[in-house]
Parts: sequence; structure tokens; C-alpha cells
Amino acid sequence: MRHVLFPVLFLLLMVVAAHAGDATAASFGADPFINELRFGGLLHDPGSPENGTGPDFNAEILFAKPWGTDAQWWLPRPNLGTTLNFGGGTSTVYAGVAWQYAVTQRIFIEGTFGGSLNNGDDKAPGRSDLGCRGLFRESASLGFDLTAHWRVMATIEHNSNAGLCDSNRGLTNYGARIGYKF
Repeated sequence: MRHVLFPVLFLLLMVVAAHAGDATAASFGADPFINELRFGGLLHDPGSPENGTGPDFNAEILFAKPWGTDAQWWLPRPNLGTTLNFGGGTSTVYAGVAWQYAVTQRIFIEGTFGGSLNNGDDKAPGRSDLGCRGLFRESASLGFDLTAHWRVMATIEHNSNAGLCDSNRGLTNYGARIGYKF
């Protein structure tokens, strides 16, 4: 699975980059298909057997709400992303939905829920026993809008099978990300 996961992610990011590169502000309009791109670094589950595999790179795409407006915070928007560990630890791809609430004009909180797939190896020494490849994923962020387009956020993400598989070690990463809103 590891050999399939990374080329698929690379192709997905290339398609998104090509779409974003061809788009102008006018073509995105007030309700773009791709609403926001995010990138950042996360500390890889410091309490796990994989501690010391180095930081993770996180990339995420948030899409426009399929219905409603941004003012309707209770209506989620779809998201798609990946958290990659290049030091031999577990990497994931994920999809789900995100709810964002503006605390003030510049400060926001966000919660997400969805599913993830991982390239974990439960039998290898030094690897986390996640129990299965398909997991639930949830995350929380506290963010600050720097400008109308740029934002920064502190994020924590957790992947777990909720006790549906033989073991359920889980994987929790946290760190900082930067986002660009179209």
C-alpha cells in the first residue's frame, strides 16, 4: 500500500496545483470549487512507538460548501488531505468535512470529522499498532486570519479505529499550518 499511496497523493496535489495555477480571482468568484489550501508541519505522535521518526508534512484542500453560505457555520465543507512522515513512521490520507466558527473577525476555531487510510505496519518493531488500515479521523484547529487570504493555525489531529479492530493504539499529531483562502 505504501508504494501506491505516495504516487496517488503526488498526482492529486499536481492536479490541484494545476487547477489553482490556471484559476484567476475572477474565475473563482465568490464561491470557488477549491476554497482553501493548507500546508504545515506536525509533530509525529510523541507518545507512540514511532516517536523519533521526525516531523510530518500536512497538506489539505478545503472545498466550497456544497450548499449554504460561509456565515452558516453549522453547514460543513468537504476536505481532503494527507499527513506524510518521511522518517519511516505512519502516513495517512484522509477525507471528511470541516466546521469553522468565527470567534471574532480574525480568530476562528475549526473541527473536522471523516475517515483516513494509513500505511502502518503493525507487526514491525517501532511501529504503532493501529489495528487496521481504515480509521476515523478528527481534528481541531485554532486559527488567526493574517490577511483576507492568508491564515495560520495550531492543529491537533487524531486517527483511531474506535475499537472496531483487534487493537486501537491510535495516532495523534499536532503542530502548525498556514492556509491560503481563494
